[in-house]
Amino acid sequence: MNRLPKSLFIGGFITAAMVCTAILSRFWTPADPTGMNILQRLKPPGPAGLLGTDQIGRDVLSIIMSGAWTSLGIAVVATVIGGAIGIGIGVMAAAKGGSVERLVMALNGVLFAFPPILSAILLGALLGPGGLTSMVAIGVFMIPVFARVSRAAAIQIWARDYVKAARMAGKNDVLITLEHIFPNISAQIIVQLAIQTGLAILSEAGLSFLGMGVSPPTPSWGRMLAESQTYLASAPHLVLAPGLAIAIAVLGLNLLGDGLRDLTDPRRRQNT
Repeated sequence: MNRLPKSLFIGGFITAAMVCTAILSRFWTPADPTGMNILQRLKPPGPAGLLGTDQIGRDVLSIIMSGAWTSLGIAVVATVIGGAIGIGIGVMAAAKGGSVERLVMALNGVLFAFPPILSAILLGALLGPGGLTSMVAIGVFMIPVFARVSRAAAIQIWARDYVKAARMAGKNDVLITLEHIFPNISAQIIVQLAIQTGLAILSEAGLSFLGMGVSPPTPSWGRMLAESQTYLASAPHLVLAPGLAIAIAVLGLNLLGDGLRDLTDPRRRQNT
């Protein structure tokens, strides 16, 4: 009996811990993440707080916990936006083929040329900085990624004999897609969802670092990094805490994606 990939366990544990932390922050944190205490400013980890305090006396651990909800929420919504549109486009392109497929993939190539930060700047000029801007910008950037993955996976299924037989039996493309295509590409899609969610967290942190993410006082890991730059020498914990939170969250989701890929691909499991 083959053992489950180690990366699946490690990535699943880290991701579950992040989700639990985000949910817990909605009900409890060690201190008010927006509460200021100037007398306790820039305290190192210790009695003042497990991870210390920031430049205005807020508890860093509480901000990290609340920031997990912000980062995860924006990342999940953005991934759903990109996945829903991209998968639909990719599957349609595989089903139609010909000029429709070439047109769709050409448009995807154009869309892929615009990185999420540039998209956020353009959307920020229209909508203003905020969580909605981050969700839309990151989600739009993910559309071509999901479109390419779903199209490549769907093309392989359309070439199967049982799919050809279903088409010869008179079933239309929509019915075939629902009965045969989606069930057989779901594993690849789930893997991609996990990986893209990790990238979305990293993108959200980058946008918040540039001031295009959520607005204060909503906690954000990226904005914590931006605000702590001037205190790198005197209070390094202000940089280390959000930096490690971002790195661990992205690592966990990437390991989860790798583990799911190994689990659903017997050939990769035999080689590892």
